[in-house]
Parts: sequence; structure tokens; C-alpha cells
Amino acid sequence: MSDALLETKSACFGYSGRAVVEDATLEIQAGEFVALVGPNGSGKTTLLRGLLGFVPLLGGRVERRPGLRVGYVPQREGLDPLYPLSALDVTLLGTYGDTRPWRRSGTGERARAEAALTVCHASQLARRRYADLSGGQRQRVLIARALAVQPDLLLLDEPTAGVDSETSESIVATLDDLRRGHKLAIWMVSHDLELLRLRVDRLARVDRGRLRIEGASR
Repeated sequence: MSDALLETKSACFGYSGRAVVEDATLEIQAGEFVALVGPNGSGKTTLLRGLLGFVPLLGGRVERRPGLRVGYVPQREGLDPLYPLSALDVTLLGTYGDTRPWRRSGTGERARAEAALTVCHASQLARRRYADLSGGQRQRVLIARALAVQPDLLLLDEPTAGVDSETSESIVATLDDLRRGHKLAIWMVSHDLELLRLRVDRLARVDRGRLRIEGASR
């Protein structure tokens, strides 16, 4: 394997034995910001989930750097709004992979969660009920949850969908600061290329299940 955090060679991902993304070859490097773009239904989400291991690999191969830690912000969050979780509670979920079974989160995990909220400019939301937050505030909390994993790679599926343009710009600026300050690799699905055009290093286009990597369009 090269120095890449993660790479695929002719990878095919899909469901029930049917490939949705085919022959995908890519390398993810530390500190890069990549926009994953393409029409609705083209396979962007399937590719992202395939990189996470959530979707079966039907062909080719995926190689991850040993010990690679990945944070993920899904397109749709399945948290029940009736469950009385605070923003800090939701962020703490990102630390559970490092918590032994049946042990409650300790001061170290709590400190990680609080630090992640601060980085996302969401520390003032910590005690507020997650269900009461606006769309943009929820997105910041979900990004904080992914950061609490202490990832090397952050995968985001349309984190600015459904929020206003000012909030979208603020979220993307925060992500850009993260990758520059922490050498965090970011791959982000988006339909708003104009929002990302001046920040990303490369474009990854998916169309009808086929991936094409390009240099950024400046």
C-alpha cells in the first residue's frame, strides 16, 4: 500500500449482489479536501458507505492504513427526536468505540466531546436538547460527534443540505480549518459545487456508478 490513508482498486460496491458503484479506484491522502459530486442516484452515498465498510465489496479491493480512524456524518440522522438527548449526549456517542462495554463515559471522553463541540463552534449548544436545535445547529453537533472519534478521515454525506447559505458557508469554513489545522482528510458529498470550489483540492465525480477523479476547478 502507498502512503494513502485508504485506497481502492477497481472496487465494486452494491446491494444483494448488484453493483451500484463499479470499478472505483481512488486514494485518500492525509490533509486533503475532496468534493464528491454527481447527480441524484449516481452512487455517491453508496461509495461513501462502501469506503466505511457499510456496503458489501462485490469486487476489487479496499486497503486501509492500519489503525485508521474514520468519522462519519450521514445524510439522514436516525436519532429519535422524542429521546431526550442533549447536544453533548449526541457528541459523546462518537467516543463509544473507545469505551469498554458496560462502562459509562468518563471525564476523558467527556473532555473529547466538549472539545469537539468547541471546534465546531457549538459549545453553547452542549446542554440544549438536540431535538430543539435548528438544522444548521444539528449539523454542527453531528460533525462534532464524528470529530469525537478523533479521526484521520472524515466522510460527510451532504452536511449542508437543508440549511441556509450563510450557515452552509460557515460549516464548510469550519471543515477547511479542521483539515488545515489537524491534517484531517475530508471527503464530502455535496450538490453545491460553488460552495466548495475554492476550498477543495480535488473533485470526485460519480455518474451512473462510475467514478472519475479530477483536479479542483478553480
